[in-house]
Amino acid sequence: MKKSFFIAGRFLFPVFVLLLAVSATKVSSIGNKVMKAAGIEGRWDITIQSSEKELPSWLEVTHSGRNTLVGQFVGVSGSARPISRVNFEGTKMSFSIPPQWENGNGDLQVEGTLDGDQLSGTMITPDGKTLNWTAVRAPSLKQDKPPVWGTPIKLFNGKDLDGWQALGTNQWVAEEGVLRSPKSGANLRTTKTFNNFKLHIEFRYPKESNSGVYLRGRYEVQISDSKGLEPSKGDLGAVYGFITPNEMAAKAPGEWQYYDITFVGRMITVIANGKKIITEQEIPGITGGALDSKEGEPGPIYLQGDHGPVEYRNIIITPAK
Repeated sequence: MKKSFFIAGRFLFPVFVLLLAVSATKVSSIGNKVMKAAGIEGRWDITIQSSEKELPSWLEVTHSGRNTLVGQFVGVSGSARPISRVNFEGTKMSFSIPPQWENGNGDLQVEGTLDGDQLSGTMITPDGKTLNWTAVRAPSLKQDKPPVWGTPIKLFNGKDLDGWQALGTNQWVAEEGVLRSPKSGANLRTTKTFNNFKLHIEFRYPKESNSGVYLRGRYEVQISDSKGLEPSKGDLGAVYGFITPNEMAAKAPGEWQYYDITFVGRMITVIANGKKIITEQEIPGITGGALDSKEGEPGPIYLQGDHGPVEYRNIIITPAK
């Protein structure tokens, strides 16, 4: 019995070695496919050239399994949406996704060419328009050391719009220490820009209204009538389309509420009405409605005024030194 086992083992050992070699070849082949895709993988800050002005957008590409590329895309408006497949061959990239808030019923079709750390191409919008676009790799925004905080600055003086700029026909008014948008209209931004900071801001809205606070003008922390709802990426306390708060902290419409936000690099912590609802989470990219896609630059505090009536007060920012 032992002799038979020994003889069988002598014949089986080469077969075992051959199977290992074939397996290693397959793993190497899979690895090569992933490596070939590595050039397109990552996050991209997109600038779209329209007939009126430049528009911001964002793309992330990652691999899924052996050789499939997937991703997510943020358009000029709306939230981050998934891409089920990103096609990439040589230097050519393409994908299509259903419409979200755009006009038209067709898919958004995107084609581009990779050239080093840049992408460029065309997109066909759901209503059939063809637009040119360019993209650069998004910066990591990682910080080498913790921030040292400077002196708090009151962004709203309670009397007028000094230090603020309406992005369109202005409907914002300052009344008795309150910055008020009585109806849907223009958005409002600070004239100064900021990098890393802590922000305290108080807000109030009527039933079913909606607003948002954009950090550096690019990343929206959502404000909406959300009391009683389950936390989501689209309701109060969320980083719109990206981060769901760990609990719903919304009060009833008509009550004053507040955020205390710490924003360093891409990392955000949000306290809403005394509850820490987001703790040191990374914001992957710009959210819909951003002023631009220049993520490596400082940006303003920007208040959404085109989604219904809203009021703000006690807006205090503490920049990092």
